[in-house]
Amino acid sequence: MAGRRFEAGIIGLGMALAPHARALSELRERVRVRAVWSPVARERERAAREWGFPAVAEVAAIFEDPSIDFLLLLTPPGARRDYVEAAAAAGKHLLVEKPVARDLAEARALVAISEKAGVTLGIVLQQRFRESVRHLRALLAGGETGALAAAWLWLPWWRPQSYFDEGGRGTVARDGSGVLASQAIHALDLLGWIAGPVAEVTAMAGTTRLHRMETEDFVAAGLHFENGALGGVLATVAEYPGFSEQIHFVFERVTAILEGAILRLLWRDGREQRFGEPVPTGSGERAMDFPHRWHRALLADFLDALEAGREPAIPGREALSVHALIDALLASAREGRRIPVARP
Repeated sequence: MAGRRFEAGIIGLGMALAPHARALSELRERVRVRAVWSPVARERERAAREWGFPAVAEVAAIFEDPSIDFLLLLTPPGARRDYVEAAAAAGKHLLVEKPVARDLAEARALVAISEKAGVTLGIVLQQRFRESVRHLRALLAGGETGALAAAWLWLPWWRPQSYFDEGGRGTVARDGSGVLASQAIHALDLLGWIAGPVAEVTAMAGTTRLHRMETEDFVAAGLHFENGALGGVLATVAEYPGFSEQIHFVFERVTAILEGAILRLLWRDGREQRFGEPVPTGSGERAMDFPHRWHRALLADFLDALEAGREPAIPGREALSVHALIDALLASAREGRRIPVARP
């Protein structure tokens, strides 16, 4: 869709900035970064130096600038509500990095603030734009897979202790939880997007001896989906040097395996198919080592949504489902019992 050029502001200039900056550069005919801000002066300076973004000294300048159409909010989840409230009051749309907030209750509140103000809220869950994922969704929508029998997720990633020693990562106050909200959330979102909502979970979670952190770096769980399928989750950031995540979907007619950006289809009639290409997934020490083209596709859809007056592909309310699942997993591990997943 070609049309007006949007003006954007960015709040939060840490590790997550790079793929967004690359995507914005490639969409520069449709969007221009008007102003950026971080509470950390060196991050403002780096954004101006490396990306040419105009940095402002005070965040209020972004909310007060009438030319800015939307904000790209890249702060840690624990520092979101004030910015969302200010954006809503200023009538500015929002594209927010995952997770939406530290837990489901906070995420619901941010969605409600945006909806009440009539501003668009999109969430950065860019893995939904992987070509392999889109192909599997199309097969499912066309009824080619048959019904789902089982689904499970394995995320064997690695983060060194130095990662958690920086900026309060791995704390409840900053992130809400550990591997679930910060790393596994993309895979958990894909699991639910393909397999459907989870009805209840039984989980174990904790911190291995390889890390010093407040939140969990290892989670194992059994899942019972609303459609009757069974499943499981094993997610960690304690498996050196880090390997691509896998999500297995066992359908009546085919077993579909998403491994990183690759889809393998093992059909019951003996056919085998493969879609996608091997690319880094950010599974190891270089957390941002992955392509930015899915960020670009998500941002292009968000701009299309603003121009057309429709919801983006991943609106805030839809992202509540993965938060409900994460909350249930943590509650089950904490209480040592089966926990139903809340309706988002």
